[in-house]
Amino acid sequence: MVAFSGPCVDNLLTVPQGEFKLNRLPLRARELLRAWDAADEYLLNYLAEDGKPPADARILILNDTFGALAVALNRFRPQAISDSYLSQQATRMNLAGNGLAEDSVSLLNSLEAPDGVFDQILIKVPKTLALLEDQLIRLQPHLTSSTRVIVGGMIKALPASVWKILERLVGPATTSLAHKKARLIFTAPDPKRIVPANPYPVRYRLEGTDYLITNHANVFSRDSLDIGTRFFLQHLPIKSEARDIIDLGCGNGVVGLMAAIRNPQATVHFVDESFMAVASARENFYSALGSERQAIFRAGDGLTDFEPDSADLILCNPPFHQQHTVGDQIALSMFKHARRILRPGGELWVIGNRHLDYPMALKRLFGNCAVIAANSKFVILRARVND
Repeated sequence: MVAFSGPCVDNLLTVPQGEFKLNRLPLRARELLRAWDAADEYLLNYLAEDGKPPADARILILNDTFGALAVALNRFRPQAISDSYLSQQATRMNLAGNGLAEDSVSLLNSLEAPDGVFDQILIKVPKTLALLEDQLIRLQPHLTSSTRVIVGGMIKALPASVWKILERLVGPATTSLAHKKARLIFTAPDPKRIVPANPYPVRYRLEGTDYLITNHANVFSRDSLDIGTRFFLQHLPIKSEARDIIDLGCGNGVVGLMAAIRNPQATVHFVDESFMAVASARENFYSALGSERQAIFRAGDGLTDFEPDSADLILCNPPFHQQHTVGDQIALSMFKHARRILRPGGELWVIGNRHLDYPMALKRLFGNCAVIAANSKFVILRARVND
């Protein structure tokens, strides 16, 4: 677990439930972003004033980005579901940083079912609305006619489709007034609702192969091969000397799967901070190659759990957003991790949009950066650890 760090910019959340120091992950020396947003504040203020739950209320929290809701509501001993390993680690870190017991919150990943039924379910709207749909369908056994579902989000992240999903899968929805560009949506289960079968995961056939690719709801480009990955696959290296290859930020694992086929002597490690991504990668690898070929799968904070000098080749298609926040912080963290764990002579291959400043970052970290291929939209870069 990452240790609690020193103060961030504006890292004190003050709400009726108390004052809490909260940090984001990955940790940065000069963090300019808060670990909560106005929707978190709005929801916590509402619970303290108008929607005050009884002391014994059973509360479930979904998509709590860095643990702000779980930490503030810890006295209810809530259960919290997230598809993000970083979110879970941040929740643990922020509980410890405020002197709260880790077991005051039960942390579940997005493929695990919570225990029992709930009085209140608090949902932060995820970036991927397919994930919200999947979550609401999975929640059906945990709802009663008296369960109150409250959805919070910044207005820019609340398209009309959120209302439609809620009314289709839960019941009629009403909304709060806007406050600091945030809004709450309230709904209670309609006993007459007809809930469809869960359409997730979805599957498609990987072009040029017989492989059927499985994608859980929160995986990027669920329905077809995205154009960046297609370009990357056309240029994947063959490294006969490679013992360990890492698909970093693996998504559904297509890159690592094809690297495993091109490099049959290597062990491929699939790493992502999304639990659904890792589950998809695992299903896709064994569906394509069977149980005879072994690989390693882990949800994690980049390569934090890897030892130095433990990889020969890292393949990376970095995300350029963290939930609703756009930025390069996750990509830069990945590059730093790669530099630490590559063996002498090891290589990091990165694909990214041409406009991103990855070459400068890679040159600064590795002392070199070569362009392997480029088209009008993407560039594939290679940085090598000097022998």
